Amino acid sequence: MIAECMGALSLASWVYLLVGRGEFWRMKIEPLPRRTSSPRRIAVIVPARNEASLVGHATESLVRQDYQGPFHIFLVDDHSTDATSEVALKAAERAGHINSLTIVQARELPSGWTGKLWAGSEGIRAAEAFQPDYLWFSDADISHDPSVLRDLVQRLERDNLDLVSLMVKLRSNSFAEKLLIPAFVFFFLKLYPPAWVNQASRRTAAAAGGCILIRREALMRIGGIAAIHDQLIDDCALARAVKKHGKIWLGLTEQSTSLREYGTFRDIGHMISRTAFTQLHHSTLLLLGTIIGMSVIYVAPLALLATSRTAAILGLCSLAMMWVAYAPTLRLYRQSFAWALLLPLTALFYVGATVNSAMQCWTGRGGSWKGRAQDLPAAE
Repeated sequence: MIAECMGALSLASWVYLLVGRGEFWRMKIEPLPRRTSSPRRIAVIVPARNEASLVGHATESLVRQDYQGPFHIFLVDDHSTDATSEVALKAAERAGHINSLTIVQARELPSGWTGKLWAGSEGIRAAEAFQPDYLWFSDADISHDPSVLRDLVQRLERDNLDLVSLMVKLRSNSFAEKLLIPAFVFFFLKLYPPAWVNQASRRTAAAAGGCILIRREALMRIGGIAAIHDQLIDDCALARAVKKHGKIWLGLTEQSTSLREYGTFRDIGHMISRTAFTQLHHSTLLLLGTIIGMSVIYVAPLALLATSRTAAILGLCSLAMMWVAYAPTLRLYRQSFAWALLLPLTALFYVGATVNSAMQCWTGRGGSWKGRAQDLPAAE
């Protein structure tokens, strides 16, 4: 009887996810508008800390944007111990656009600020003399096609938005990446269905930090970056703050890609653990609920195949719906459908990384990124 109840609960969960969760699983890439817009002044803010291996490619992609209005790149070197600044300058010079790049040396990180937000704030401060209309936040490990900035501006202006963001396509080459990275996108959009994010009537708000264009006046309206200075999941915090007073849009793209390599399970586990417990508001109760929920939705259907006939049928139906839901993500990443068969194991890995995230937070190592522990609270 317990197995049958578990099967019914799992199946009901998948019915809801397929038909009641904003069709997040369809992985729709909406074409960005193609029309002439009035040129706006754009300040491109790029926080960078020890990114010498990637920042050259990222910088070249930024200086080569075919946006017709004035734009300038402010790359903030956040106390790098490598040649981040030099590599960026050489890349801009190689592309013939050295005058489009300014290197900003970040001041010391103030107490209470997360590193990336402080670097972003330093970039905004340096850009004040440029008097930008819009700010484009891009990461130092992202490569953009030349049309991206132009298309973002056109989307923002056509739909009278305050913030537009694109979830860039992540690298998925190694075995670990193929198993875990598409699932990362799938789980993220399950939490924040773009159809809900893009509806003004819904409270759901999210953005993807690798590519965010925002009106300067909208940022000032919420009190600037300082209003979210202590937020580890800074992109979603910014989206929430902006949506309280305006309109936002989140979409998928294949025109912007991540250069970051997560070649091993350890690399990806660290990436997940950095923010997972923060996502749960440091709540042990929510952590327990996540473990149970992920087990019921992803693991139970497989386990039920070894129980009673009725429970096995329910489990098989849940698995079929799981595979149907995950298939568009695999198509987006040009991967074999066979990877869908391993989604229950993938979910277990994410559960383990989430538990590890809580343990890191409780032991004072939470939010660790490039030598900084940024997620220290362990309060319920």
